[in-house]
Amino acid sequence: MIKVMIADDEEVIRRGLEKITTRMDLQVHVVGSYGNGLEAWNQLQALTPGDIDLLITDIKMPRMDGFMLIEAARDHMEQLPIAVLSGFSEFDYARRAMRFGVLDYLLKPIEKAQLYDLLKRVEEGKNRQTGIPEPESQPHAEGGEHYVVEQTKAILEREYMHNFELERLAETVGMNASYISRLFKYKTGQTITDYLIGIRIAKAKELLTTRPDLKNYEIAEKVGYSDPVYFNKLFKKVCGVTPKDYKCGCRTQKGSS
Repeated sequence: MIKVMIADDEEVIRRGLEKITTRMDLQVHVVGSYGNGLEAWNQLQALTPGDIDLLITDIKMPRMDGFMLIEAARDHMEQLPIAVLSGFSEFDYARRAMRFGVLDYLLKPIEKAQLYDLLKRVEEGKNRQTGIPEPESQPHAEGGEHYVVEQTKAILEREYMHNFELERLAETVGMNASYISRLFKYKTGQTITDYLIGIRIAKAKELLTTRPDLKNYEIAEKVGYSDPVYFNKLFKKVCGVTPKDYKCGCRTQKGSS
């Protein structure tokens, strides 16, 4: 039996979580569902580690926010698994939450698969628990990793036309540059550089198709390459044809359709 406490000021979210968990092939018992952090903390501080297996908390709540609740919970039960609820746009919250060592970061609206994965990991951790804390070398929380990768992708999609600096990206995400590089490759199968090239080439193809008036060097600049010769070579390497040939090919295909 997985004993879960939920703290979120949106009743529809709390009820939704309870409903989803009852429809899974896991034994889940909600030991408490509260509309603010203070109510949750008042109940949590009376519990022992055997009374609760997971705390799921929102960040933005009245009376006591999620960070205060997490900090208090950590002081009370150092090894308690905690998952954070929040919206995708609130990355600063996610970054702070990850520093608290949360197990997962659940995005609203809640995806059943991610919640199931979280509960399954809690169940497995509970089953193998021997009273010895997990070693420090354990991988970072999957939810947090997923969030970092998605945020990195979003930044690349938004800033592909600018000069790429890994250190600046790492600073924006709030993680170590070498860690982000390894994590991104592990999660996507691509290096950050290759992913960025993919975005730039796709944008170049779009411009070659929709903006035939643009010169080659103008397209190169618009997708982040100041050297049109390098852009030409890279485009041909990736696409098998030069930008000029691609543009002509697209025109022919459009004219014959």
